[in-house]
Parts: sequence; C-alpha cells; structure tokens
Amino acid sequence: MTYVIAEPCVDVKDKACIEECPVDCIYEGARMLYIHPDECVDCGACEPVCPVEAIFYEDDVPDNWTSYTQHNADFFEELGSPGGASKVGQTDNDPEAVKSMPPQSED
Repeated sequence: MTYVIAEPCVDVKDKACIEECPVDCIYEGARMLYIHPDECVDCGACEPVCPVEAIFYEDDVPDNWTSYTQHNADFFEELGSPGGASKVGQTDNDPEAVKSMPPQSED
C-alpha cells in the first residue's frame, strides 16, 4: 500500500508534503505532485500537512478520485525509480489524463 495524491493538488503544488517526506518519494510534475508507489514507506507524514487535503492512504481515496491511484503510478512509467525526488527536480511527465484537464481555479 501507499499514499496517493489526488485532484485537489492539480495546479496547486503547495509542496509542504515534500518537506515532510522522510524518504524523498514525492515528485513534481508540471501540474501536480506524485508519490512514488515503490518508494513510499507509508509513514503518513505528508497527509496532515497538505493544505488542500489531496493526500490519501490508497484504500481511503474517495471514489470520485480513485483514478489518481493509477495516475500516480503512470507518472513513474518512464521515470522509473530514481531513488529520490531531489535528484530529479520538476519534470513535464504528467500522465495524459492530468495534462488534458482544464486549468483548476480557486473559485
């Protein structure tokens, strides 16, 4: 099991979760952040610091956002497992489903 970042992160990327992650497994795409499913140690440190409540334990992802479990995994399809987000920096590797979303606003 792992943690998943869902739709509330799209076009927000607050990054408080990155600062809390002890294993550096939260990577930055162009439009949102992603948790590497194989690098996450399920510590949960990221979840309470997310200001938009976008992070969920895999079994607790709300039904309307379950596709984000796959989106998080898809982000790493080409990237693989580099062993730490700080080595990689921001990429434009968002999955097509995220890339094609309309811009999210804070209305």
